[in-house]
Amino acid sequence: MSDSIILGIESSCDDTSAAIIKGNSILSNIAANQEIHKEYGGVVPELASRAHQQNIIPVVEKSILKANIQQNAISAIGFTRGPGLLGSLLVGTSFAKSLAMSLDVPLIEVNHLQAHILAHFIDDANPVPPKFPFLCLTVSGGHTMIVLVKDYFDMEIIGKTIDDAAGEAFDKIGKIFDLDYPAGPIIDRLAKEGNPDAFKFNKPRLDNYDYSFSGIKTSVLYFIQKEVRKNPDFIKENMNDLCASVQKCIIEILMNKLEKAAKDLDLKEVAIAGGVSANSALRKVMQDNHEKLGWNIYIPKFEYTTDNAAMIAMVAQLKFERGEFTDLRTTATSKYDL
Repeated sequence: MSDSIILGIESSCDDTSAAIIKGNSILSNIAANQEIHKEYGGVVPELASRAHQQNIIPVVEKSILKANIQQNAISAIGFTRGPGLLGSLLVGTSFAKSLAMSLDVPLIEVNHLQAHILAHFIDDANPVPPKFPFLCLTVSGGHTMIVLVKDYFDMEIIGKTIDDAAGEAFDKIGKIFDLDYPAGPIIDRLAKEGNPDAFKFNKPRLDNYDYSFSGIKTSVLYFIQKEVRKNPDFIKENMNDLCASVQKCIIEILMNKLEKAAKDLDLKEVAIAGGVSANSALRKVMQDNHEKLGWNIYIPKFEYTTDNAAMIAMVAQLKFERGEFTDLRTTATSKYDL
């Protein structure tokens, strides 16, 4: 691994982040969150792009300062080209192009989903990185998929959601429970005090490795409507049990397909990535499968699970070594195949 110093920029949704990487070591990883979206129960694209415009310069400055480097020491700039919210991506893309031009350094485009997976190769992400080939359950607010990772840039999606992502299911069900956005971490916290077997919800029946989460959302909604008609305080009186039961159902849906894929492909190297991989119950089930199924499991540090620029910088470093640069004609894209 080279000693090149690369600035990574991430702006695909509602977090503005910048990171500095040297080799595989992260020197800084700074993020600015956008609290305003809590008022609306979800990300408002126009507000997100405006906040990125306000945040990107101070975030990049803090990242360079924390890394204790001079700006002219940067060898290249990596940025999230997609997928994501187009307005948000445009801010990061435009800034990256301008800074690369002013510093006269190469520009490197990064696929956000690839970055979630390749975050496992950051020095301190895991005690040891995954060995190729491995399966990676990539699960976040916008994406849920099982990826067969044959090499750094040789990935195949073998299963994906046909409707909602797992993170969306957590947030939409959280809204039914009148929880703040994002609901996933709140449900995770409340579930620790609840009984995961208190209530049962419908699971999809798909033959392949694909997922569906719209059914559980509808199942929870109808169940709650029925119970609230009988007892208006039902949600409040059963909140912990509801959260635990919902969480158990979503994780069982995720793991059933992942276990099937690992068995069918005879793979023991299994990783998780993306924001929902921070969920404590999902991490425990993965640990259990290390014992039960003999998996070698890879769960990245918490700071590398949610949207962050360290993972963008990691991919940019790998591409820098291969001389895979982009030019100033590149544009942000809301859809970007893995």
